[in-house]
Amino acid sequence: MARLSQVFLPRDREFFDLFVEAGVNIQRAAELLEQMLSDYPENSALAREILICEQHGDRITHDIIQRLNNTFVTPIDREDILALASGLDDIVDLIEEVADFLGLYKIEAPMEDAQKLSSVLAQASRQIAEAMPRLRGFKDVSHYTVEINRLENDGDRIQREALGALFSEGIDPMVVVRWKDIYERLEEAIDATEKVAYTLEGIVLKNA
Repeated sequence: MARLSQVFLPRDREFFDLFVEAGVNIQRAAELLEQMLSDYPENSALAREILICEQHGDRITHDIIQRLNNTFVTPIDREDILALASGLDDIVDLIEEVADFLGLYKIEAPMEDAQKLSSVLAQASRQIAEAMPRLRGFKDVSHYTVEINRLENDGDRIQREALGALFSEGIDPMVVVRWKDIYERLEEAIDATEKVAYTLEGIVLKNA
């Protein structure tokens, strides 16, 4: 017997499509940040495009919540929809914060460790974008979860080394404070991808 939610395929498809769209948006934002940090401040104008991604992410989240409020039977549990939507929104918000901090703190040149962290974030975001379409059929996503966990561990290591270098090389204290904020936001964004991966895996296991 088909589960009741399968009777409502058009609405179900709207939820799944929105999650896929959110994943693609996160990947774009993360890749823009990686590009921005690869040649900063020459690429500082990319901050505007990242802000557009953040605003688009807000609209997707709003659409998901609006559909949730107007749908009697949902394809997955309501709390899981909210958790996944919130987690996806957190990633793009943190990416936009990093881009904003670069301008706010008047960063003159990127630190190599920030470039490394942005590369890890971009890789993890691609894994999110590739995994999201599998939600539609509740297909196994453990491959993506394992890879994102590995990337998160890399991010932790890079951040520890970056902070250690900041405090051991006699850098101006104000510069230390600024880069510490940026490193922390980058690491929080990477952590957020892992949180989404585990939320996604939990949904798949519950509904498979």
